[in-house]
Amino acid sequence: MVKMAGGKPVFIPLRYKTVIGNSASSADWVLDATELASKFNSRTKAILLNTPHNPIGKVFTKEELQVIADLCIKHDTLCFSDEVYEWLVYKGNKHIKIATLPGMWERTITIGSAGKTYSVTGWKLGWSIGPQHLIKHLQVVQQNTLYTCPTPLQEALAQALWIDFKRMDDPDCYFYSLSRELEGKRNRMAQLLQEVGLKPVIPDGGYFMIVDVSALNVDLSDMEANQHYDYKFVKWMIKSKKLSAIPLTAFCGPDTKKQFEKYIRFCFIKQDSTLDAAEVILKNWNKPTS
Repeated sequence: MVKMAGGKPVFIPLRYKTVIGNSASSADWVLDATELASKFNSRTKAILLNTPHNPIGKVFTKEELQVIADLCIKHDTLCFSDEVYEWLVYKGNKHIKIATLPGMWERTITIGSAGKTYSVTGWKLGWSIGPQHLIKHLQVVQQNTLYTCPTPLQEALAQALWIDFKRMDDPDCYFYSLSRELEGKRNRMAQLLQEVGLKPVIPDGGYFMIVDVSALNVDLSDMEANQHYDYKFVKWMIKSKKLSAIPLTAFCGPDTKKQFEKYIRFCFIKQDSTLDAAEVILKNWNKPTS
């Protein structure tokens, strides 16, 4: 999309801090401040930020966001902040909107999603928040892109937001209850993956969990030679184990696909019955299939 708009995408990966043990945290993936600064110059128009992060689940700290903000201000750069998982943050972590940092409101578009917040991803409803001088351009695009809007769904969303806005201080507010429910599912999946010898990256936010599958040593040399290992692994796993996931290189820039090809992404926002079925598959992983 950046290329279609006449821009040049510049990629920067999160760098993994090696830890000892059978699991890692999404907080172990960090943005190298020096590397990030080297990507900015007089031609830098905008930075795309995603927190809580998909697929890693990282929740950027205030200190990390301040590094990004300082560079945006120094180079007069816009920030598009994708915060669709803002309410899916687990204990010990806090979501901070970069637009709330000094000097950032006037240069930030913050993106939210009803689909992610209320688990109705099929509705395809979301919003963008920012200063009038930036939002007006989004309104022009909106007006000339869409012919109709899903008015009944918009009304339903408005009512849902109003109900929970009025009980923001109530622990039963939906915004807080969803993360409490998902934290149990997250912990269950992490424990299960560890028990079968895999190394999950425990997310601080979101409802995805990436997993290092290199310990399984699955030989996929007889599959398509021109595909990355994670694509081949997921195809093999779906066919032979009846378990589905997403290859992580789908989220990578061209220079870092090799670095991440031994990871796959699981989703744990599932019914308990689905997680039960996944548990059976994983616990019987090394048993011969009929």
